[in-house]
Parts: sequence; structure tokens; C-alpha cells
Amino acid sequence: MRIHIATDHAGLEFSTRLQEHLRTAGHEVVDHGPVEYDAVDDYPAFCIRAAQAVVVDQTAGVDALGVVFGGSGNGEQIAANRVQGVRAALVWNTSTAELAREHNDANVISIGARQHDYDEVTSFIDTFIATPFSGDERHVRRIRQIADFERDGSLLPDPRA
Repeated sequence: MRIHIATDHAGLEFSTRLQEHLRTAGHEVVDHGPVEYDAVDDYPAFCIRAAQAVVVDQTAGVDALGVVFGGSGNGEQIAANRVQGVRAALVWNTSTAELAREHNDANVISIGARQHDYDEVTSFIDTFIATPFSGDERHVRRIRQIADFERDGSLLPDPRA
């Protein structure tokens, strides 16, 4: 599988170690993050490029996922989710990593590098990669509703109207 990774300065050490872990596990890793530590770098462009690459790969039929890091992971998730076709989930334990794939067919996860140690992070990512989307009709339906809104702003009728 191809894994697209991006981070800011807060996750740079994790990203470097994680890339080696993923390559050892047989994955192709593409780094979209900074090339050196800069305490005032800006994460949005890094995360958006990684998210765009995931969508391009998946559209071309390439098995690909993304991982973005930051201090909390919140801003990185927000940035990645600005890319049409991305479903980025903030992950803070193995259960949320599993559910992100199984229920939401997330194609990018975001992790707070200052919130977890390296072993936790690798378990989140390994779980995310290993978990398939369930394909259950209710999840497919909900994902389609999100994609419809993303595409043209359509929503189901308001039950209160």
C-alpha cells in the first residue's frame, strides 16, 4: 500500500520514525512534510498535498491512505478535509482508528504527535491500515450523503420543516 504522510514541526520526529516502520512493513511511503525542523512552519500545505495525493492515487486505482500529524492533530485534520474526496478522521486510540476505516471509510487519519508516544502512534496507524471498510449499507449511505453535500450542497430534507 502507498502511504502519504505529512506533518509540521511538532510531528517531524514521529514522521521520520514512522516512515521507516511503514517501509519495513512493506508499504511505499511518500513524504509531503517539511525537509527540516522549523518551529514556525505552516502545516496546511503539507497536509493538503498529502490528502490530494491520496485522492489522486485512489482515483487511479492505487491502494493508498494518508497520515497527517501535528501537535494536536486537529488543524491537520481540518486541512486534509478541505480536499474533495478526503474523509480524514482524528484518531486517539486503536478503536477510533479501526472505526474510522470500518464505519467511515476514512482515507486519511490525523494524529496529535504531542498527545501520544511512538508505540501508540504505530498501533493506531497499523490498525488503520489493516482495517477494511465494512461496506455496510448504512455506512455507504451516510458517506454518500457527505459526498453529495461536498459536490453540490444537497442535503436530505429537514424533518422539522
